[in-house]
This record gives sequence, C-alpha cells and structure tokens, in this order.
Amino acid sequence: MTTNADLLAVYEARLRGEAEMGNTVRRQRIGPVHAGEFDSRGTGFVSYSSLDGLGGEVLDDLIASVVAYFRQGTNVTEFEWKTRGHDAPDDLPERLLAHGFVADELETVMLGSASTVADGISGLGLSSADHVVIREVGTGSASREADLAAALALQEEVFGHPAGSLDDALRNLDAQPETMSFWVADAGGRVVSAGRLSVVEGTDVAGIWGGVTHPEWRGHGIYRALTAARARWGIERGVRYLHSDSTEFSRPILERSGLQAVTTTTPYIWTR
Repeated sequence: MTTNADLLAVYEARLRGEAEMGNTVRRQRIGPVHAGEFDSRGTGFVSYSSLDGLGGEVLDDLIASVVAYFRQGTNVTEFEWKTRGHDAPDDLPERLLAHGFVADELETVMLGSASTVADGISGLGLSSADHVVIREVGTGSASREADLAAALALQEEVFGHPAGSLDDALRNLDAQPETMSFWVADAGGRVVSAGRLSVVEGTDVAGIWGGVTHPEWRGHGIYRALTAARARWGIERGVRYLHSDSTEFSRPILERSGLQAVTTTTPYIWTR
C-alpha cells in the first residue's frame, strides 16, 4: 500500500519549483524562488522546492526582492506565494503578512493513484434519471468554445471571481493537446459541472483543476464521475498519479475516489 510518506515524496520530487511554472508565459529565478507570470489574467505565481535554512533578514530580503520584481518588472496586478503546511521556515506566513500579503483559504494537497480513481467509479454510475453525460469539451452537439464559455461562467458563478478568459483557455488547449483536457457534465444541454486535467511536463503526474459543480446538482455523483473520466484520459497518456489542491467541498469526494491528504497549502496573495 502506498503510504502518505511515499506520496509526499512524489509530491516533493515532481510537483514543486519549476514544475509549477508550466502555464506561465514568463518566469524569473530569484534565489531559490521561481516567479512566473500568466498570460492575460494579470496574475503571477511563486513556487520553490525548499526555503529550508533561510530565516531572519535573509528571508525578508528574499520576499522583498520577489515583491520588487513583480511590482517593477511586470504588469501583474496580483500574485500568489504558495506555502505548504509541512515546510520550513515556520515563520514564513508571518513574514509574508508583514510584507503586505493576505492569506487565502487553507486547502488540502491530495495525491493518489490515477488507476484507483478511474476504477473507483465502477458500479457507481450516474442515475439515468439525472440525464447527465460526462464528456470532453467540444464533443456532442456543443462546440468547444460554447462548452468552455459555459464552464468558465459556472466557475465564476460558484467561486465568485473570474476563472480566466475564453481566449486563454482555448490557447492552452491548442498548445497542449496531449497534456491538457477540459471536461464537462452536460444535463440536457446545460453545463452543471466542469474541470480540467493537466499533465505536469516531464512527469507521470497530472493535476485536476477547476473542479466545480452547480449547487443544485451536488450529491448526484457528478463530480466523482467527472474526476474518473479525467483520470482515464490521463492514464492513456502515461499518468500514474493525480494531484489536487482541494477545498473543503472537494476533499471528501476525492478521498472517496482514492486520493490521500499529504499536506496543506495556503496561498498568500499580494495585490498591487
């Protein structure tokens, strides 16, 4: 049986630092930190493999250098510094707050076998009474553009903030046809759930992102079926593990699907 320690080792080796810069259009190395910019969203992202051994003025200077880079060298309006619950130094959150960052909601880092997730849905299919079809965007009667627009609108409605532009979503899919896919749950022509899968370049791990289900359609097994479909797509392309940063809503579903909690993450947001 794969233990949490085994999965945390996979996470550390394959999913940190430069591995998180895959969808950025520009990036800069600042000491141990990778700072990246996304396309038209006006947002940026910070990742690193380890800050162990840094502290005091050295850590404050690093944070200040990253803020200066985004403030003076980019046009981003905000960026995220992604922290992990098991990381050192322990006082990093307090130092980020002192530099003007604001803590976002705590999320749980989930990781597990893609085949377990794909197989776990067996016998748990959607009720025929729900009239829900799980499909990749652009299949069925809807165009890819219509599916993506509906999915982005659903994410904005449920999450309360824009989920990105249609142009960016189309561009990312065109650029990564064998490593990214977007899926929807279609209920009689209405998108009621959606999410994407993105294979981390050079690894056997894929992230499942943007998962959302309309509140009226929760409790029908839709999100779990959507996750299983994404897992099967990834397995066909060599994926062994699935990863997700999960909210309190998606964590129990992913646990039932076979993923395990390996650590926590709290995004710290800097705004211009």
